[in-house]
Amino acid sequence: MDLLGRLSEEATRVGLFVDGPNVLRDEFDVDLDDLRELAVEEGTVAAARLYLDEHATPSLIQAGEARGFDVITTSGDVDVRLAVDATAAAVDESIDILVVVSRDTDFKPVLERAANEGVRTVAVAPGEYGRSDALQNTAHRSITL
Repeated sequence: MDLLGRLSEEATRVGLFVDGPNVLRDEFDVDLDDLRELAVEEGTVAAARLYLDEHATPSLIQAGEARGFDVITTSGDVDVRLAVDATAAAVDESIDILVVVSRDTDFKPVLERAANEGVRTVAVAPGEYGRSDALQNTAHRSITL
């Protein structure tokens, strides 16, 4: 039986990693509840992390926490922290499915490494305008909101 067949028979652990500054913009109208629901459709959410920069408003931080996200704020660009955390989750076998919500091509190596570790990958784009073809083509599955 292939990897996808085995995963569908077992409880799968999903890691949801959201690039907040890149997708939580007015032009995309992304809802955090919808993102969690996408992850739940994949399996049991083992990690739900929302990455924000120092410009995030207190209301956005509270909204993320209220929806069950671990909110990680960084000074400057969130990409490095998200990439390191997502890669670590894939490598240390704490997740079976990696869901990356971003439009940033910088996460292509994260998806590749996760796939090499046997982790199924899902790339979620905030809309057609915000879609990264590189992410969509690298992931096992792609979703455009």
